[in-house]
Amino acid sequence: MSELKYSDNLIGDSKVSIHDFADVSSKAQLGQGVYVGPGAVIGPNVIVGPNTWIGPNVIIDGKVKIGSNNKIFPGACIGLEPQDLKYTGDSTDVLIGDNNTFRECVTINRATFEGEKTKVGNQNLLMAYSHLGHNCEIGNNVVIANSVQIAGHVHVEDRAVIGGCLGIHQFVHIGYLAMVGGMTRVDRDVPPYCLAEGHPGRMRGLNKVGIKRKSIAKENKEEYLQLKRIWNLLFKSEYVISDGLKIARQENLFQSSARLCGFIELSIGKGRRGPMPSIMPTK
Repeated sequence: MSELKYSDNLIGDSKVSIHDFADVSSKAQLGQGVYVGPGAVIGPNVIVGPNTWIGPNVIIDGKVKIGSNNKIFPGACIGLEPQDLKYTGDSTDVLIGDNNTFRECVTINRATFEGEKTKVGNQNLLMAYSHLGHNCEIGNNVVIANSVQIAGHVHVEDRAVIGGCLGIHQFVHIGYLAMVGGMTRVDRDVPPYCLAEGHPGRMRGLNKVGIKRKSIAKENKEEYLQLKRIWNLLFKSEYVISDGLKIARQENLFQSSARLCGFIELSIGKGRRGPMPSIMPTK
């Protein structure tokens, strides 16, 4: 007897492959080309897009919508109740885009209150044992390394890279193309283009490798030089950040510097945790 069976609860025309030892609700909606491995459990409110691979012993439950071409490795748990004492059973969501990879034992919790969502964009890599808490938002092309523990309401913008074995405090924002070194304690915002590392976490400068890969320095040297100058003004000068922002805004800013300033302006606002301090030169 074949180890695979076929399901008729489909989004597309082609059948999906479900292992005999998987438990898939008849109400779940699976796109064409979906594979469900042995021991996997898929609940009734789950929608899975085409060509997504769901490995052995994966659990997907709650209101979860997953896009196409995702790979979910063994032991991952997606859409289960948030680890939040304020949760009282509200119907909340997890929304996941396309072309993501979730490695072994990744956990992604749904949001806390009615109408709220936990969101993951496209083309992200979450490595083994990483945790994404309730109400988090992950952008596109983000890399989250092994055993990263992300608390609730954290936002991670596009192309950020987060090193392994670290924790991110609730409500923290990680900016575009930022890089956080492994084992860093992240309890404040990490602005775009910045490199953070340490315990406690401190900004070490610009993420030069990421900027080079994005070709900002190569294609527009003037933009890169301005970004360096604005970063130094905000984090290395004698000015407090709010005054540095006023000075920076007097310039005609390129996109990267404008993004940096905009992030900092929001970060120092009410209800935010503020930007991570930088390492100051010793005298």
